[in-house]
Amino acid sequence: MTRDEGVDEAVGHAGAGQQGTTATVLVVEDEPSIADVLAIALRYHRFEVMTAGTVREALALAERTRPDAALLDVMLPDGDGRALGRELRARRPELALVFLTARDSPAEIVGALGFGDDYITKPFHIDEVVARVTAVLRRTRRADVLPQRPPLRYGDLELDETTYSVHRAGRTVELTPTEYALLRFLVRNGGRIVPKEQLLRHVWQYEHAPAESTVVETYISYLRRKLDALGPPLITTRRGVGYGLA
Repeated sequence: MTRDEGVDEAVGHAGAGQQGTTATVLVVEDEPSIADVLAIALRYHRFEVMTAGTVREALALAERTRPDAALLDVMLPDGDGRALGRELRARRPELALVFLTARDSPAEIVGALGFGDDYITKPFHIDEVVARVTAVLRRTRRADVLPQRPPLRYGDLELDETTYSVHRAGRTVELTPTEYALLRFLVRNGGRIVPKEQLLRHVWQYEHAPAESTVVETYISYLRRKLDALGPPLITTRRGVGYGLA
């Protein structure tokens, strides 16, 4: 497995100009492409980000800047990420630690969680990494250090990415996690038609879904039932292609 295979989803926009950063994350990853994707995603969600490719660089950065959280690759060219985590935690006991690695054996996970706060295996979904870093900071830091994520809006629809709640015309829409993920992806794509294959890949992580799979159609019908009860039809269908928002 190559390092590039660890990135399941790229982030297209860096969110330039967003203000209000209150938490700093140290990303330690020796593969530049993965480090760049992680940094872009975290900055988009209003984190301050520092990157290092080696244990030596990470220790020097942590000494100068005192990050709130560290996202550490376990396999680094000049040492072990877990040992780096121990050293960082010894220097700053309140530092939140999240390990990122291709190793997924129970022994590896238990060993890392013995002194770390979370453990993410490759390949990963970039939104999961951001969510886990945010959750770890919520447990280890005061609430006022977490970045405020602006809601997603489309017409009279609003998705709060902090509470994962949905409102239409000011009224709450109760969605399951999968329904939320599907609607979120449609909203992020605005009025564009999203192919069924792309929805399967980004929402369900199906790289090679069976041609006869009806999971997308099923969940689209669930969303329509809930959303259309509060306003005009919102989800459109392009037969043989995919779905979008009116």
